[in-house]
Amino acid sequence: MSDYSHLISEQLFIDGWVDGTSGRTATTVNPFNDEPIATIRQASRADVDKAYDVAKQRQTAWAELPPKDRAAVMNKAADFIEENFDAVVALIQAESASTIAKASIETGLALGSLREAAQFPTRIRGSIHPSDTPGKTNYIFREPLGVVGVISPWNFPFALSMRSVAPALACGNAVVLKPASDTPLVGGLLLGRIFEAAGLPQGVLGVVVGAGSEIGDHFVENEVPSLISFTGSTPVGQNVGVKAVGGKRMKKVALELGGNAPLVILDDADMDQAVGAATLGKFLHQGQICMAINRIIVQAPVYDEFVEKYTERVRGLTYGDQLDPGTIVGPLINDQQVASVTAKIDQARSEGARELLSGPIEGRVIAPHVFADVTADMELFREEIFGPVVGIIKADDEEHALALANDTEFGLSSAVYTRDLARGMAFARRIEAGMTHVNDITVNDEAHVMFGGEKNSGLGRFNGEWAIDAFTTEHWVGVAPGDAQFPF
Repeated sequence: MSDYSHLISEQLFIDGWVDGTSGRTATTVNPFNDEPIATIRQASRADVDKAYDVAKQRQTAWAELPPKDRAAVMNKAADFIEENFDAVVALIQAESASTIAKASIETGLALGSLREAAQFPTRIRGSIHPSDTPGKTNYIFREPLGVVGVISPWNFPFALSMRSVAPALACGNAVVLKPASDTPLVGGLLLGRIFEAAGLPQGVLGVVVGAGSEIGDHFVENEVPSLISFTGSTPVGQNVGVKAVGGKRMKKVALELGGNAPLVILDDADMDQAVGAATLGKFLHQGQICMAINRIIVQAPVYDEFVEKYTERVRGLTYGDQLDPGTIVGPLINDQQVASVTAKIDQARSEGARELLSGPIEGRVIAPHVFADVTADMELFREEIFGPVVGIIKADDEEHALALANDTEFGLSSAVYTRDLARGMAFARRIEAGMTHVNDITVNDEAHVMFGGEKNSGLGRFNGEWAIDAFTTEHWVGVAPGDAQFPF
């Protein structure tokens, strides 16, 4: 494993590197064996306020830089990651319990966000509109929001932090980032290292690490940020939305929340392809992905064939230490997640789902579990699992499969397998989700393509031009000749 010690900081990033002032320390560890990685003095509410205040002070000068200068910082940040690629991957592996494949994918996603964001300073455009007032011209300017607050999750911490931080900075905003407590390094302080090396002016990016119970609400309620970008669970995201809108200063929100992704296998699907997709799309990163396949819905004529082939495919997956290059399914992030997933396994058994495959639960490693004959009233169907457990559901026909796919409060990602591409497109457009993939897995993210969900899976869109829309605001400036005759 590559040495990542030069990427680690045990200080907060607030106008430079400083100790937190909460009086608490927290040690981040390897989830597989609890080996310590770093001990960080935590942020207080006062640290949050300082980070926001400094960001506000420095934002205007950053926004006024020529577009090429802001673009250069984004590209230098990407260059730094490329130069330290193996070390970044190793740190992601260690702290977030990621296999080398997942950590490599994640690092590539962060790179993509940066390279895409490097184009934003010259892609931000306004417009000119006619006026009903003679001689007047209406200008619509697209301006930075000011300061953006970002709260990122622990499952893809590096990529999902960068997905908001990079475009927000590129659009001329300052940013304060609060990473998840389980991944303070790769979700937060690593970005401080990267942007410092890239020449970002001091104070334009702040990183605060602290317990949600101490600084979480205050981070959202602070009056400085104009927008809170949150990625995480639906209940927490709903609370963020309430506090962002209900405080002294109303803020915009961008919320990427939970999912319950269906993979629909129609009766003409290439079965080998469908089995492969269902395996990768479920068990990548132990199923700890908001887009991970949560429900496999199979049309009746091919149900038994799929169940048999899928069970055998999953049976061959290796599990254990994520640092072992041969491991496919590593540990869950913490004991709370282990307890949650274990409870869902027990519930599936008690509700009568047919257990096709199980295995040991040792420490935070849960062997892949597969259940068949799952019905719509079972918890395994209704709830996001976030672990290496999956349920298979039989659909009577195509319309029944569609109804099952849409029978959820969530609508993030989805997928359908069929040899008939026209059939697949028609089916995909009827799924109630922000994203649907034909003959591909539900786990997809491309930096230049829209990303976001429907229903309780979130508000707003990320990536590409949609990120520009999210991290800027429109300002109407009307310019009249100054010769009007006013009636009073």
